[in-house]
Amino acid sequence: MGRFSRILTSADVLYVTIQRCLTRGDGAVSEKDYCFELEFGVRDYECDLQGIVNNAVYQNYLEHTRHEFLRSVGLDFAGLHERGYDLVVTRCEIDYRGSLKSGDRFVVRLNAVQESRVRFAFEQDIFRLPDEERVLDSRFIGTCLNARRRPELTEEIKAALWGSRE
Repeated sequence: MGRFSRILTSADVLYVTIQRCLTRGDGAVSEKDYCFELEFGVRDYECDLQGIVNNAVYQNYLEHTRHEFLRSVGLDFAGLHERGYDLVVTRCEIDYRGSLKSGDRFVVRLNAVQESRVRFAFEQDIFRLPDEERVLDSRFIGTCLNARRRPELTEEIKAALWGSRE
């Protein structure tokens, strides 16, 4: 298998790059640790009166990247829901380090980490292109709720998120 695969998704997304998920063991994310990335372009309507991307729009970029990652590893939200399982965000932390403006190209990089028996984290960072300036750091904690609304990470989810790790 090649190191990267390209997937065309929509007009606002140039490409998706998928690598195997790797961690250093201490839970920290470095440039080499990202297992997925998605490139975007800022659209005019995403900017506020200051001419920069509104803070809430960054969460849309991050969410879309998480959803594309989950789709790329074979997890289908609708299919899980039909079987009584819902993936939910329970906490998010976002540190804004810079701003994007209309026309900027940027990439969202993601790493998936198992937090506990029933929790996982998506560590996501946004970098402006082509200079790779870090714009944002984030961490989203999530779980899967079963039909009884109790946290449960199924074997299917674990295998999809971490099954390829050696």
